[in-house]
Amino acid sequence: MQVKHLLLIAILALTAACSSKEVVDENLSEVELYQQAQNDLDNSSYTSAIAKLKALESRYPFGRYADQAQLELIYANYKNTEPEAAKSAAERFIRLHPQHPNVDYAYYLKGLTSFDQDVGLLARFLPLDMTKRDPGAARDSYNEFAQLTSRFPNSRYSPDAKQRMIYLRNLLASYEIHVADYYLTRQAYVAAANRGRYVVENFQETPSVGDGLAVMTEAYQRLHLDELAATSLETLKLNYPNHPSLVDGQFQPSVAEADNRSWLSKATLGLIESRPPLPPGETRANQDVQKQYQDAKDAIPSELKPKDGNGDAVEEEQHESEGNNSDRSWFSYMTFGVFD
Repeated sequence: MQVKHLLLIAILALTAACSSKEVVDENLSEVELYQQAQNDLDNSSYTSAIAKLKALESRYPFGRYADQAQLELIYANYKNTEPEAAKSAAERFIRLHPQHPNVDYAYYLKGLTSFDQDVGLLARFLPLDMTKRDPGAARDSYNEFAQLTSRFPNSRYSPDAKQRMIYLRNLLASYEIHVADYYLTRQAYVAAANRGRYVVENFQETPSVGDGLAVMTEAYQRLHLDELAATSLETLKLNYPNHPSLVDGQFQPSVAEADNRSWLSKATLGLIESRPPLPPGETRANQDVQKQYQDAKDAIPSELKPKDGNGDAVEEEQHESEGNNSDRSWFSYMTFGVFD
């Protein structure tokens, strides 16, 4: 059923996009245009209302309904699911009428548009976790509501804006925790600790503060920063004794200790270990050549190796070193043996 719903939504969206724009009668007066636009708004015919409001504003820019048409154009675009047009209309009204008695309504609709911008068609039909999505629109909405509440604290829209700001603040804090958890799984412990500290410092009184302390504790433990880990853990125990990361008073990491062994080593339970990491400046090819050389040297029979005064075999490195030290020319010394 969900696939059918999505197909129906796509067809309706294409049909609406391809529909022709409404032509507004040029003989309508200012009052008639405004009344027809109001009727369209009451009947939820937002496309027709937008067309009539734009015509009213362009034909009668200094009329008695010009300012009201600009305000209602913001609302019509918002209800018609055109967020960019709604925000543009709101910014234009704020710029042209900063002292208008209803300018707080423009601020409110601007924040409301960003608030609903993340809730698209898919989010209305599918169970999406909004805390895991890009918080760009949520952050914009929070800032826009903050402007409304700071400039117009007595506005009729301020109480609703403050309640939405609480929700948005919790959402932004949860998003930071999701990012910190991702860093933990990727063994980026410094980045995880920074995200956790950012939540603790900037999102006080949100449910995610305890999660931020838990992330800090786990990251510092992985980094062997015992003092910082102990401080974070004590703060967590003191303020959030029932946090899920605390089991019988003991901290339980959310991510298991990283296993950096190769898949072959894991499959054979360690019977076949991968080679250790290379030192700086070394390559696998160079190691292979050195091993082949050592194997070939070890395969030389002892009777073919050079003898010392007692008839014992002398290692080739020692023999070459003695010969080089005694027979090197001044040119070899000057060029550090490059041309030997």
